[in-house]
Amino acid sequence: MAKNEFALAFNEVLEEKQLAKDVVVAAIESAMVSAYRRAVSASTAQHVEAKLDPDTGIVTVFAEKEVVEDNIVDDRTEVLLEVARKVNPEAQLGDMVVVETTPADFGRVAAQTARQVIQQRIREAERSNQMQYFERQVGEIVSGLVQAINAQGSTIGLDMKAEGVMPNNQKIPGERLKLHDRIRAVVMEVKDGTRGPQIVLSRAHRNFLRRLLENEVPEIYHGIVEIRAISREPGARAKVAVSATQPGIDPVGACVGIKGVRIQAIVKELHDEKIDIIQWDQDPIVYISKAISPARVNGVYLADNEGARTATVVVGEDQLSLAIGRDGQNARLAAKLTGWRIDIKSLSEAAGDSLRKLQGNAELSAMLPAAMEAIPQIEEILAKKAENRPIMPEEYTVLGQFVDRVERRTIQIKEEAAREVEERTNTARAEVPAAAFQMPLEQAGLKEHIFNILTEAGFETIGNLIFSIKTDPNKVLGLPGIGSKAMQNIEEVLAALTFPEPEPVKVEEPVASIETVAAEPVAVPVAGEEMPAAKKQADGKKDAKRVVEVEEELAKDGVNLDELFKMKPEIFQSTGPAEEESSDKKKAGGKKGKKKAVELEFDEGLGTVVGRKIHKRGDSTPDNDWE
Repeated sequence: MAKNEFALAFNEVLEEKQLAKDVVVAAIESAMVSAYRRAVSASTAQHVEAKLDPDTGIVTVFAEKEVVEDNIVDDRTEVLLEVARKVNPEAQLGDMVVVETTPADFGRVAAQTARQVIQQRIREAERSNQMQYFERQVGEIVSGLVQAINAQGSTIGLDMKAEGVMPNNQKIPGERLKLHDRIRAVVMEVKDGTRGPQIVLSRAHRNFLRRLLENEVPEIYHGIVEIRAISREPGARAKVAVSATQPGIDPVGACVGIKGVRIQAIVKELHDEKIDIIQWDQDPIVYISKAISPARVNGVYLADNEGARTATVVVGEDQLSLAIGRDGQNARLAAKLTGWRIDIKSLSEAAGDSLRKLQGNAELSAMLPAAMEAIPQIEEILAKKAENRPIMPEEYTVLGQFVDRVERRTIQIKEEAAREVEERTNTARAEVPAAAFQMPLEQAGLKEHIFNILTEAGFETIGNLIFSIKTDPNKVLGLPGIGSKAMQNIEEVLAALTFPEPEPVKVEEPVASIETVAAEPVAVPVAGEEMPAAKKQADGKKDAKRVVEVEEELAKDGVNLDELFKMKPEIFQSTGPAEEESSDKKKAGGKKGKKKAVELEFDEGLGTVVGRKIHKRGDSTPDNDWE
């Protein structure tokens, strides 16, 4: 084959298979090695390699052979010494040398073998390339053509000659796909199969809506608007909560677009699925009120009981069906969006429930005397509603105020009761020694059948058992097999137990180390000794005198002491060479030629900041580091 013909064919394979050049070259070289082994029946233990010239297409085969002197028994594994020294001048008899052994003609079988291996290796490289590409595309939108439709799903032709599968449960309900339709879908999963990567696509997942919003709304793509939550029933309705990360941005308006142009493009892609865009709010009451839209909400009352978060939403009579939605769709989507269990009631139904709560709870009645006075009026309004007589707007306002007053007070009572229970629990836990929670139950010395019952009930330590008895004795007494005698035995055993006292934590006092370069001696008191009172008084007067001296010196320079503390420490650090004088001038001038160094520190005895003079030793530079 001519040089240009091979280069054209080689480049055509690269472009068609979308593979790297080194991958195809490695596949051809590996195929030629396999063809050589089959052509000459070479052993698999023998090292054989092939080199391909991409420009000319010439393949050179090299094999490892043993160096012999003159007698070649098997030319597949042996080579003469003079031939070996052309490759390696230092070769000796018995060495292993890699030499060129390209056969004159591979023949038809070798060429067919090489062709098959090349095709196989290229297919493997193509599959590996597809696998790596689509693994990075998981969660992203891809587009393709519908190639086949069957009872299980649809086959979609994707980029890089890959095929994706869209199961029927991942399609939008009511959507009918046709052959050769171009559609978009999100990659859900990529698995490695025997015939290449298995790519699962979806148009019903909420992430498909998320990616569509990112593509259509630049503010979401750039992070100016953030999608907080999405709840979706494919083909019917979806709710999206958005918030702005920058002030002055309308997140809902950014998603809708001018005249709804942005959201309409997404609705068309989702087969006319209705989309509600609401603004996310940190306050759950406001958030839930917006999630129920388009219905108008009269009030939202939250109750968090042992992790079961329930929100009671009260709406007007004319808004009840709109709040619930068709087959409860609006309520379901709002619950998924907010994460709260939502109970929707009409205003009259909520008023009836609040009336029963008020009449059946003496504590609540005592706390709401105004609501008790309004009971006859509420009963009259509810009676008119039951008789289907018209109710005036003012009466609906009275019902709303009554419900709001009773529900808020009920929530407040529950919160106070929960706080009391928490306080009792904390008090009971504080009464149990900390060491009891570290001791296993088997060390208590209980009877074997009692120990087995408690272990099966989940009591692992003595502390857990004591804590449970203090907070709720019936929890232990109610276990099967535990009676009054067994309970008495447990209490006696626990009363006889002693727990080691926790060792006091030793706190080491920090030792202050003071480094000074002062010429004046400083007396440091020995630990355990007290400084005499006269000496303390003398030192106090001396320090006060130094403070006055420092203030006078600073006043002469026009610097106030209060302003001095506001300055940075670097201002007072002096450079040694600039301030040093010659020794002759120092001797002539005496003390007048020396500059005074002042160190400011806090004196605990005086309770104020004092200045101390630092004298130089000889010609050395004073240590003026500020701490």
